[in-house]
Amino acid sequence: MRAIEMRYGGLEILVNNIERGGMPILHGGYHREVNRGQWQLEMDTTLHAKWLLFEQALPLLRRSGESTVVNITSIAGVIGRSGPAGLLFNDGYAAANRGATLLTETWARQAAPAVRVNELMLGLIDTRHGPGTRGWDLLSNEEKQELLKHTLLQRTGTPEEVARAVLFLIRDADFLTGAVIRMDGGYILGGEHPTAMPPGCL
Repeated sequence: MRAIEMRYGGLEILVNNIERGGMPILHGGYHREVNRGQWQLEMDTTLHAKWLLFEQALPLLRRSGESTVVNITSIAGVIGRSGPAGLLFNDGYAAANRGATLLTETWARQAAPAVRVNELMLGLIDTRHGPGTRGWDLLSNEEKQELLKHTLLQRTGTPEEVARAVLFLIRDADFLTGAVIRMDGGYILGGEHPTAMPPGCL
């Protein structure tokens, strides 16, 4: 931050995308010796590091006047280790993401009116809990299909789609702060379908 201050005098945009999450399909449970520090690592990176970065950046963000923060999180904070995605989201990672959403709201209050703080909550994205990750490659074809079936749009998202959503929050969402935009292709809503309206009996 000192280098940014010396060179630019302030900071206008912070995309807070620090995270680390072990995939159960890859790492297994926390009881394994290889995972001895995994829980703390997920907390330290996905939650604590986000907090540290915001705390250090806030004075520079305020100095710039109209600044914006975008927190990148995961739907793991909503669903935990349940359903088809339970193979991809560890408990610690899910808990850290739930905490990050709380920080989004706290920071929006703390930084207003000079700084807007919003959150982009991601579902299964290529190279991030989707195709292109080691965990995805370990899933069986049936398990992959269950994940896609649970997603209303029946596919994973792309990094380009994420970039466009981040750009919207930075450039176009001038009256938005403290908000969470869920970009999951409808995964959270998947698995349940409206029933046909019964004929009634009156």
